[in-house]
Amino acid sequence: MRIALVDSGIGMLSTAAALHAARPDADLFLAMDPDHMPWGPRTPEQVIARALAGARAAFAAAGPQGLDAVVVPCNTASVHGLAELRAEFEPGVPVVGTVPAIKPAAAAGGPIAVWSTVATTHSNYQRQLIETFAGDVDVAPVACVGLAEAVESADPRLIADAVAYAADLTPGDVSGVVLGCTHYDLVAERISAALGGRAELFTAAGAVAAQTLRRVAVAGSAADSRTTGEGRTGLVRVLASGRPSRLPAAALAYPAGRALAGAEPAGDRVAGPAASA
Repeated sequence: MRIALVDSGIGMLSTAAALHAARPDADLFLAMDPDHMPWGPRTPEQVIARALAGARAAFAAAGPQGLDAVVVPCNTASVHGLAELRAEFEPGVPVVGTVPAIKPAAAAGGPIAVWSTVATTHSNYQRQLIETFAGDVDVAPVACVGLAEAVESADPRLIADAVAYAADLTPGDVSGVVLGCTHYDLVAERISAALGGRAELFTAAGAVAAQTLRRVAVAGSAADSRTTGEGRTGLVRVLASGRPSRLPAAALAYPAGRALAGAEPAGDRVAGPAASA
């Protein structure tokens, strides 16, 4: 099984790690875009172009065998680019997007908070998700200023400050917090600690991984899609704006990054940050 993940940076790690845990035999192609990140401030047309470029680069890297699925573990790219990606690659190759876990959080009961970037917090997209799936519970949108950038840098001080800022904006009575940016998954334990453990955290990574494997099985595009690939360990290959690369050093600050690093092809690696998340 060969799966591509397309995102601007290390926010994809939580979904990639969930896929690697569920199918350790699968080859993963991590198409990051350091030359043009972050994607959030870019126009929809620019995001579409970058997402398509990442998916195409992953297809080229996969070689004649091609890919069995393309995953977009990024809310921004899913909103703007999913239709274009599906138009280009489906029905032959399933394309799976990411939606903040507002629906399961609301179903568990409220009140809830939704942590997301400033742009997403004020977007029609998030407002519509809340109206559609959380109309019966109280929802507090929390704009997490600088948190995604802090996670991308793996700077412990910046992460601590950004998490504390968002925690202070979160009402004390919430029973659930939706992590509306995939970067936030990487510091979930810190977020939980900052909230005093009083709220359940809801993330999309596990659900996206499960949906990807279901789509591959239904498509029947992988010869081993219904097997576990017992005895084989898949490889993790990284593309940096289309160039063969390695996981960035910042990725090694997080358990998800370290788990994936063990599946990279042998080669020299720059030491990661000393901080551990």
